[in-house]
Amino acid sequence: MADRATLSVRSLVIAPGASPVTQAIAPGEIVGLAGLDGHGQERFLKVLAGLERPAAGDVTIEARAITSFRKAVASGIAYLPRDRRSTGIFPTQSVLDNFAVSTLSRDMRFGLLSFAARRRRYEAYREKLSIVAPRPDASITTLSGGNQQKVLLARALALEPAILLLNDPTRGVDVATRHVLYDVFRGLAADGMALVILSSEIEEILLLCHRVLVFREQQVAAEITGNEMKSDTVIAAMFGRAA
Repeated sequence: MADRATLSVRSLVIAPGASPVTQAIAPGEIVGLAGLDGHGQERFLKVLAGLERPAAGDVTIEARAITSFRKAVASGIAYLPRDRRSTGIFPTQSVLDNFAVSTLSRDMRFGLLSFAARRRRYEAYREKLSIVAPRPDASITTLSGGNQQKVLLARALALEPAILLLNDPTRGVDVATRHVLYDVFRGLAADGMALVILSSEIEEILLLCHRVLVFREQQVAAEITGNEMKSDTVIAAMFGRAA
């Protein structure tokens, strides 16, 4: 894994007229993002990933500015998209090709692609994430939704990031897969990775995260920690009310 690193957000304005956001997301921390649809939490996550530009402010990791998706990846940030069918998987490709597409350079030996090295990396992540797939050369579309999601997560983890950004990572997956993913996320944090998780399910955020940022009208309406980490408190902040 990449060296432990802090993701710093300074005076970040994600939409004109919104209040700035300043945050530090530390190694080993799991930060949740909540809010009603369209209130800024997804845009904030995409700004962290270098996929969108803010109205003002900056995002840095160990003094390196994140101004594009390429720079984010090079700086140790990995992003798992929300809609795996349209922005995640390559449906005409195999399970193995979907896994390895972002890390081909790591499988090169003397200028040539080592299929054995690629297969070994895939098998390590297949075991770690309990991916159920008939064989590596099977089409990705033969897998269940949950296993497709695990392949995308394996692809992100193969980058060995310091920061993992997850956009509704358990959306559309079964309960068993969900709990496998929860265990993986907790294990990554225990190993020093920083995670930012946007979830449409409040209970998921409360179960996984050390603190939660609640977005309302394109800005952080509340930061909730400790004993205040309860559904009522999060919901109240989402609707602009006191708990």
